[in-house]
Amino acid sequence: MTTAQQASDDIRFMGRAIALARDRMGQTWPNPAVGCVIVKDGEIVSEAATAPGGRPHAEEQAAPAAGDRARGATAYVTMEPCGARSSGRTSCSHFLMDAGVSRVIVAAVDPSPFASGRGVERLKKAGLQVETGLLAPEAAVLYEGYLHRVETGRPMVRISADGAGFDARFAASAKADLTTELKRLGEAGYTRVWVSPGELADALAEQGLLTL
Repeated sequence: MTTAQQASDDIRFMGRAIALARDRMGQTWPNPAVGCVIVKDGEIVSEAATAPGGRPHAEEQAAPAAGDRARGATAYVTMEPCGARSSGRTSCSHFLMDAGVSRVIVAAVDPSPFASGRGVERLKKAGLQVETGLLAPEAAVLYEGYLHRVETGRPMVRISADGAGFDARFAASAKADLTTELKRLGEAGYTRVWVSPGELADALAEQGLLTL
């Protein structure tokens, strides 16, 4: 396969992984929606997205589903596989390593305590070829809320007409302590919530709590 053909395939398969994750947006909190596509000899042998409720993760579904076909395959993952799990269970990195995947393409690096480069590092130490950043701008919407909560403790708030792809609608009085209300939602695991245009949206914007 030529370098140009490989690059074209990488973009196509990562695009498929992103599409899988987008279909799960708003259903996987407190975890981000992640897509994983495993490819062998130019053909998809398995694919998965984070399950509703946040578990099981995409990799822990896709790797076992690929079976022996995962050996020597490439995994396209929209977010860095976790290097450890809060539950102590097998990490996503280990699922890929144990399956025999030889190459992992990652769109976005995960800054959470259970990844933060550790997933990529573990994969590389195990001898896997790892590349990061492919279609990162296209994948950004998948994690904007999750990353916002990691950084601020609050879910991201955006204006939406119908709330599609959001975790929930943010309902509060415009006169309430909005920062505190959002912190409570963050503690509950919400990552991305929506409001309609109006008084509440205006109050959030005035306090720097609305993402435009």
